[in-house]
Amino acid sequence: MSVSGPVVRPRRLRRTPVMRAMVAEHQVEPRQLVLPLFVAEGATAPRPISSMPGVVQHTMDTLRATAAQSAEAGLAGVMLFGVPQTQDATGSGALAEDGVLNRAIEAVRAEVGESLLVMSDVCLDEFTDHGHCGLLAADGSVDNDRTVEVYARMAVMHAERGAHVVAPSGMMDGQVAAVREALDAGGHTDTVVMAYAAKYASAFYGPFREAVGSSLVGDRKTYQQDPANVREALREVRLDVEQGADLVMVKPALGYLDVLARTAAEVDVPVAAYNVSGEYAMVEAAAERGWIDRDRAIAETLLSIRRAGADVVLSYWALEYAQRLWRR
Repeated sequence: MSVSGPVVRPRRLRRTPVMRAMVAEHQVEPRQLVLPLFVAEGATAPRPISSMPGVVQHTMDTLRATAAQSAEAGLAGVMLFGVPQTQDATGSGALAEDGVLNRAIEAVRAEVGESLLVMSDVCLDEFTDHGHCGLLAADGSVDNDRTVEVYARMAVMHAERGAHVVAPSGMMDGQVAAVREALDAGGHTDTVVMAYAAKYASAFYGPFREAVGSSLVGDRKTYQQDPANVREALREVRLDVEQGADLVMVKPALGYLDVLARTAAEVDVPVAAYNVSGEYAMVEAAAERGWIDRDRAIAETLLSIRRAGADVVLSYWALEYAQRLWRR
């Protein structure tokens, strides 16, 4: 009996949805997702962020409600960012006992307990009137070592208020070691440090700056990663692991999937990636114009980040994906 056509037919494994699901190599589950949330000091109603359709600056009440929904949907956690009413040169609101981020951590932890990880951003850019991630020296540069001291104090305050995970994000040299040492000295040996280990000086952060009311003039190229470099990023990642990081993060995600894959192959700790505001905004804008299928683009975006090696994905779509898309 003669056989016509190819003997090997890979399409056999794509014939039905059940078959495709059985052989799928990667998947995105709610337990792997973290939802970034913004809370605005003094807000009496949620404030829409124009460049991020569907994302808002929360009130304390809507923040708690969204955290509760996130827990119910099975997300891993929420990453909290505070938006103060006033900013100053030293970002003093970051260390205020009744500062917006400290109060937000406490409120969300009281709401969700252990059912959802409460994560906090340890950085100063939301709190400074110059928009940089740290304290400025006399010549206008960011003073690395003074800034690291503030990060360490912030991290302890966040842990005291119930943060499960603190995330130093300013790309200061030695930030992870300083935060880990301060946490341990304060008795917070179980608090997890998630290091923004390879955070690039990216154009894709634009909408985020609206979200946190950043007044940045200029750029952050002297402390964030050069988009041209991979080896340098891997050096930063290794240093953070050596200094005690429990997880390491690559940010942004989509333009740096190669860095994400290299990082995942390099380290033996979990790897996170941040699907940032500009990546979110591009999909939303194209979908609003009818140029792409929004649901499929969201799912494909998150899957690409997982496929590249992320164990954890921070995304503004996390809750919607968990509630509506992941089993489709």
